[in-house]
Amino acid sequence: MSNIDILEDIQIDEKIKNDVEEPKKYKVIMLNDDKTPMDWVVEILTIIFKHSNETAEKITFTIHNEGSGLVGIYTYEIAEQKVTEAIKASRENGFPLGIKMEAE
Repeated sequence: MSNIDILEDIQIDEKIKNDVEEPKKYKVIMLNDDKTPMDWVVEILTIIFKHSNETAEKITFTIHNEGSGLVGIYTYEIAEQKVTEAIKASRENGFPLGIKMEAE
């Protein structure tokens, strides 16, 4: 019996499972404060978070009126990068803008 005959007689009963999970999502939430101008918040929302001007203004008013507002939902890495960029730009311009991430 050759090696090829032996290989043909082997049966594999094991099934391979392909369990692929979607990455966990994170909410980015912007917090209201008394020092960061609303125009700056709109600018951050349009430039960093890629919202339209209209949507950015709506989110800004929600933040102002309710104390916080949902900016977007992203994978961890993207949320972290956007939060870091927004905080860095705000600090460089003298604004104490607060942003947090929460698991969805």
